[in-house]
Amino acid sequence: MGPEFTALKSKVMFFSDSVRGAWAGHILYSVPEETDKGSFVGNIAKDLGLEPRELAERGARIVSTGRTQLFALNLRSGSLVTADRIDREELCAQSARCLVNFNILMDKMNLYPIEVEIIDINDNAPRFLMKEMTVKITENTAPGVRYPLNEARDPDVGTNSIQSYQLNSNQHFSLVVQTGDDGAKYPELVLERVLDREEEAVHHLLLTASDGGNPPRSETARIQVTVVDVNDHAPVFSLPQYQVSVPENMPVGTILLTVHAVDLDEGLNGEVTYSFRKITQKILQIFQLNPHTGELSTLEGLDYEVSNYYEMEVQAQDGPGSMTRAKVMITILDVNDNTPEVTVTSVSNLIPEDTPLGTVVALFYLQDRDSGENGEVTCTISENLPFKLERSIDNYYRLVTAKNLDREKLSVYNITLKATDGGTPPRSSETHISMNVADTNDNPPAFPQSSYSVYIPENNPRGASIFSVTAHDPDSQENAHVTYSLSEDTLQGASLSSYVSINSDTGILYALHSFDYELFRDLQLRVTAQDRGDPPLSSNVTLSIFVLDQNDNAPEILYPTLPIDGSTGVELAPRFAESGYLVTKVVAVDRDSGQNAWLSYRLLKASEPGLFEVGLHTGEVRTARALLDRDALKQSLVVAVQDHGQPPLSATVTLTVAVADSIPDILADLGSLEPPADPNASGLTLYLVVAVAAVSCVFLAFVMVLLVLRLRRWHASRLLQAAGGLLGVPASASQFVGVDGVRAFLQTYSHEVSLTAGSQGSHVIFPQPNYADMLISLETCEKKDPLSIDFHECKDEAENIQVSSLIYLYVLKEYYFV
Repeated sequence: MGPEFTALKSKVMFFSDSVRGAWAGHILYSVPEETDKGSFVGNIAKDLGLEPRELAERGARIVSTGRTQLFALNLRSGSLVTADRIDREELCAQSARCLVNFNILMDKMNLYPIEVEIIDINDNAPRFLMKEMTVKITENTAPGVRYPLNEARDPDVGTNSIQSYQLNSNQHFSLVVQTGDDGAKYPELVLERVLDREEEAVHHLLLTASDGGNPPRSETARIQVTVVDVNDHAPVFSLPQYQVSVPENMPVGTILLTVHAVDLDEGLNGEVTYSFRKITQKILQIFQLNPHTGELSTLEGLDYEVSNYYEMEVQAQDGPGSMTRAKVMITILDVNDNTPEVTVTSVSNLIPEDTPLGTVVALFYLQDRDSGENGEVTCTISENLPFKLERSIDNYYRLVTAKNLDREKLSVYNITLKATDGGTPPRSSETHISMNVADTNDNPPAFPQSSYSVYIPENNPRGASIFSVTAHDPDSQENAHVTYSLSEDTLQGASLSSYVSINSDTGILYALHSFDYELFRDLQLRVTAQDRGDPPLSSNVTLSIFVLDQNDNAPEILYPTLPIDGSTGVELAPRFAESGYLVTKVVAVDRDSGQNAWLSYRLLKASEPGLFEVGLHTGEVRTARALLDRDALKQSLVVAVQDHGQPPLSATVTLTVAVADSIPDILADLGSLEPPADPNASGLTLYLVVAVAAVSCVFLAFVMVLLVLRLRRWHASRLLQAAGGLLGVPASASQFVGVDGVRAFLQTYSHEVSLTAGSQGSHVIFPQPNYADMLISLETCEKKDPLSIDFHECKDEAENIQVSSLIYLYVLKEYYFV
């Protein structure tokens, strides 16, 4: 096989070179069969005018419709090599020329047709179907009669097939070889001498079949010639040849036809039996012939796609051995029993949504093993898809874009390729292709609303979240990753970013300051949402933040104002004021707004209950009844001002009302004040005198004790001088501002009794009660929560202070103004 293979290879290379020079749309190579795997077939890269590396770069690969891949591409060398052992007889049977067709696919969409001729080599020896043949010849047969013998079969073709037959040397027989119309050789046994059964009843011969290969191969079969008695009639078939056409879906065991032969002899010489002639092993597996009835039936199912025509010979032989033959031709009719097949050669599983129209996104091949209309295949896809089909070379189709794609409307296309043949009824198959649309940044982020209004109460905690905005981007991945930012702007000279911040990933807004409704009431922001596409897209939304008022400011009293010296001042009421007389008006404001700034006034405390009233909404202080002589000259009122917030806040103010027509009248009233005539007033005076005397005595006793103690420790002279000096120091006189007696008294009082000589006589400075403590107690009562004041307790305190004031005023009148 070595020299023959070398010669064939040289021939292939020469043929390839000649084809390369005459390239006209396809490439033809030739390779001998049975070559080793990986054997060189042709230089694809050179024949296509490419460098070997370009095959790999352009994704070159073999696409074939066959079930077995016979060839492979060596992308490193650019050569076409065998992928497996190639058996020409298995591929092409007895065909004179065996061609294998396939395509080279490059750049995913370009096809280049390739043909490879498989050269036959002498790898098969002749084979006799029957290794022993029996020939019966009557003893009176004249010389020259020929007897057909079973020929040998050789699957090789050309000179490698059977070229000659030889018969071993003998005296009675010779061999003649006939050549048929198809070029096949048929051996015939020729009787050279008359046989004598009594001399030799059986003759044993050897028949040798040889092919023309180098070296030649041969096979031997034994022939047994039996000499029988005279049989002068041979069987005769009713027809010289039998023809039948049957569909491929015939059930197994169906009788296709019946051959019939007649022998005019009688008895054993007239008994005809039938058998096959010129038949292959494959046919014996498909058909059977009843030797007695001549019925030809199937042993297994017929398949048009495997073989659509069978030709064979049958022979009829009588008892003595006379035979004749006839040809049987069986045509298989195609039935639509094969479903069309769709083979996807190349597909782009991910395509950008901005892909231009007419872009090829898939390449596939259609085939149907049936023939005629049964094998004519059409392919369709759904009409509502943005794709269309285009016919390529052979049975290849291309799927191209026919409309603009939009990933946001549909991101995945499940395409169904439906292949339908032209049979009756038609058969179809479906192949599904899933195609994903890749996103491009063609959509900006979008807010659900064009603007937002946010309401937050003032005094909010710093760092608290106040609102959240969300923008949606229908794109995907980075193109849909939205970040948020605030526009640069100022408020009251400061950047907005110092008041509000935003989380760039979540869109949550945070307050960086505690807002004050009294400083500003609204903020105008512009939020920008931007994706991370290339280039990025963005959109804006307006955000209005409104600060809501809270009740965080107590009412502020504008009138009456506190004097600088700490007193409340005096409001005058005429002695003969009637009910409803306007004494004064309390004026207050509240820095809050709305309900939090609605104010109401009420009289919280009065030294004379029922004498005065306060307007609920006006703050006007009016007399509730006419003034009487018994009413005190000085009236003290505590007015509360309260807002309507939740919880409400309040403020109080103390008013001193003097019952007189003018200030001089007040002083005159004090000068003409007489002890009351009623017993209660007399008792009060007595109690006052006793109290003053008791206090003075206790104080004098205390001073005397101190003097005694001093005298014991110091010398008498120093003690007398110290005592004289002590007695000679006048006590600090009490001072008061104003004549109302409230907040007008000095904060200290005299601890000594001093006698002073004057032009108007001597007068005594009495110990003064601690009016500061009384005022503090009163103020403490006044400053309590108006809603929690114990009015009886405060009233008692006020009466005690009033009594103390009266006592002191009386003493002043009796002793100071003398």
